[in-house]
Amino acid sequence: MKKLILALVFVATVANSGAYAQSKSAAEILVGIDLVAIKDDKVTVTVTPPKFTSDEITYHIPKTVPGTYSTDDYGKFIDNFKALDKSGVALAVTKTDDNSWKISSAKKAVKITYEVNDTYDTENAHDIFSPAGSNIDADKNIMLNTHAFVGYFSGIKDLPYRVTVSHPAILWGATSMTDLDPADTKDVFVTPRYAELVENPIMYAKPDYTTFSVSGMEILIAVYSPSGTHTAQSVTPGMKTMMTAQKNFLGKFNSTKKYSVLIYLSDVKREDDAHGFGALEHPTATTVVMPDAMSGEELAEQLKDVVSHEFFHIVTPLTIHSKEIQYFDYNAPKMSQHLWMYEGVTEYFANLFQINQGLISEADFYKRMAGKIANAAEMDDTMTFTKMSANVLNKPYKDQYLNVYEKGALIGMCIDIIIREKSDGARGILDLMQKLSAEYGVSKPFDDSELFGKITQMTYPEVGDFLNTHVAGPLPIPYETYFAKVGVTKTQIQVPGNVFLKDMRTPYISVNQATKEIFLIPGEPNAFFQTLGIQADDVIVAIDDTAYNLDNIYDMIMASQGWKEGDDISVKIKRAGKEQIMKGKIKLPMQSKDGYEFTDTTKTKLKDAWLKG
Repeated sequence: MKKLILALVFVATVANSGAYAQSKSAAEILVGIDLVAIKDDKVTVTVTPPKFTSDEITYHIPKTVPGTYSTDDYGKFIDNFKALDKSGVALAVTKTDDNSWKISSAKKAVKITYEVNDTYDTENAHDIFSPAGSNIDADKNIMLNTHAFVGYFSGIKDLPYRVTVSHPAILWGATSMTDLDPADTKDVFVTPRYAELVENPIMYAKPDYTTFSVSGMEILIAVYSPSGTHTAQSVTPGMKTMMTAQKNFLGKFNSTKKYSVLIYLSDVKREDDAHGFGALEHPTATTVVMPDAMSGEELAEQLKDVVSHEFFHIVTPLTIHSKEIQYFDYNAPKMSQHLWMYEGVTEYFANLFQINQGLISEADFYKRMAGKIANAAEMDDTMTFTKMSANVLNKPYKDQYLNVYEKGALIGMCIDIIIREKSDGARGILDLMQKLSAEYGVSKPFDDSELFGKITQMTYPEVGDFLNTHVAGPLPIPYETYFAKVGVTKTQIQVPGNVFLKDMRTPYISVNQATKEIFLIPGEPNAFFQTLGIQADDVIVAIDDTAYNLDNIYDMIMASQGWKEGDDISVKIKRAGKEQIMKGKIKLPMQSKDGYEFTDTTKTKLKDAWLKG
């Protein structure tokens, strides 16, 4: 996700269960999703099942979906669940838990109906990550993450699904699936099994998309911006540059023929809109949620980091994954021990490729790794990563999940450095992932317990020692030791901070709740305010002709993230009741932080192989 995720290829485990009468080639599950007659912000779903031969069958909506690493209970958003016979008479249904409905007299069932509520409206009441959730905004936007709308029958997840979506002609569905119906108001999608359906989100909105090709892969970029500030056309140049660089970095790794990036931009001033920002990866798509209030430059920068992370999941766990992922149980999931690889190595690649392909400087790369070291230090550094991963759905392990993007990436970096050192720069962690891909692959999962041994066999004993000591063991990683192998040493660096928030935590500003006015709090002002002559208790009325107060203070802070040193700026303030304009150049406050720099020139060859090889 940045929040992630994986791709699954399910193997039939119940081919002879007797739960249904037809052969797999003859039977399919028909699903109708009505986006036209939306009532009370709910979407009606109709399921036509195969003919059951058992007296009871259970229909499940997922409790957990791959890559979210959380218990989300999507069944809580289902209302008015009914099972009907051919005469339209309701059959007895028992809700056995938050996500499951047991249907009695299942042999008579010919239709199931229910209503779906969206998750964006009530994010203050649950913890579902926005890119994994759903939005229902009639005639404007439907974020149709299929796992939130469609379920499966116990024992028959491997049947084909034929999904028909009825929608207003003004809405267009962006997805990596192929629409089999040419009509403007109906889409038909077919997948060979449930696992593939839930990995294919659809975003319905007024058409705003671009397409381009990268090394034979068709890329679709679709954008929903409620204000119209951002468009697919505006974000595409940066996305094309990034994804081309990623494909160049990956080299011979195979990937899908089509990949979709579905970008939902939320109105943060609305309480009933999405506020969980990031992305969720699928084998052929990424769903992204970001604030619509971002500047174009800041959005482009965030998309570069977030979408690149999700795209790199085509390496792991799409291609390389354990049995826990291959045979994922949506309602009783067993988690793998190897989040350090699925999320950590993926996040490392999302940063390494940028220095490798010349998108960022060496200094930028070291700053990023230093930031991850600082963030990891805020977490429990003695909790073993394998244990945390296997138990990530439960406390206290779930509270450490975000460390997969921090220490997890650093684990990948250290392994990369070890392999580079031992091979005299000839190989790195990408070479290891290519070997693992050849050994396993999309259809062949590994046993969790065998992975470390296999990696050691493919690399060096020192890699195995590192994994057993610092990943399966509780010993913190001595990062300086590994940096020193490539000539990099610890130092103090100056980094620009936010003009309104010190360390992104302590505010320089406050709000008068009665008037909603934003004012500079007493104390030593930072360089930005000093340069412009803005003083304590001055009210910030507007910046570059945009008025601000409590209602859009978030917009102001987000806009400041894209400010550049030396750019012109105009701030309207109110001092002692009188308004005045303060004009000048942006001076960003600088902060001293731990950082790293290359100092040992005897290691130049190895360092260059690490970052550019």
